[in-house]
Amino acid sequence: MDLFESRNIKPMLIGENQEAFDDPDYIYELKLDGERSIAYLDENITDIRNKRNVKMLTKVPELANIHKQVNKRCILDGELIVIKDGVPNFYEIQRRSLLSNTFKIKLSSSKLPASFTAFDILYYDDHSVTDLPLMQRKKLLEKVLKENERIAISRYIAQQGIKFYQLARQNNLEGIVAKRKDSKYYLDKKTKDWIKIKYLLDDDFVVCGYIFKEHGVISILLGQYSEK
Repeated sequence: MDLFESRNIKPMLIGENQEAFDDPDYIYELKLDGERSIAYLDENITDIRNKRNVKMLTKVPELANIHKQVNKRCILDGELIVIKDGVPNFYEIQRRSLLSNTFKIKLSSSKLPASFTAFDILYYDDHSVTDLPLMQRKKLLEKVLKENERIAISRYIAQQGIKFYQLARQNNLEGIVAKRKDSKYYLDKKTKDWIKIKYLLDDDFVVCGYIFKEHGVISILLGQYSEK
């Protein structure tokens, strides 16, 4: 079945976490603190869906015309982000995804507009390109997409993962992702070809409940097992 027509892609996932490292076989990208999404773009439409295949365009109407920035029908993997104080702010994109009031969505989109940062391409013109090595897919991505203020291509560096991680840490960013240059794209699979190197640490918690608040905001009650 044609990937573009079916529009039910579950993205490839990071399969390993580790410390920063240098390796000539890898490239390194910033790990953006946003909503992982798939963009289906052709000459007529923009269709953006999150990794659960929920349509997102009603939440980010300012991205309705990003299809005009591509010259071929394509499917892009990337991140929906909202920049606040110079850095991606996960709370703001999460809050946007919970809004249902059209007026509030338009107000949010004018005050803190969202953008889509593409880091991979899965489909080009009329066929899947998931079997191509990563660096060939990167070249296709640069070929198909013309950037503007609402859609951009993720930048990367080669080999120098440690210095890049230190730069991300200095700027209080979430971290970086290391990707093998020759890696293919495996739909709906975790792979060790992609490695997460995080600065903002996480931990395991148990969700004990939640509290509904105003404006569609939900507070989650978390608990953690003691070591005893």
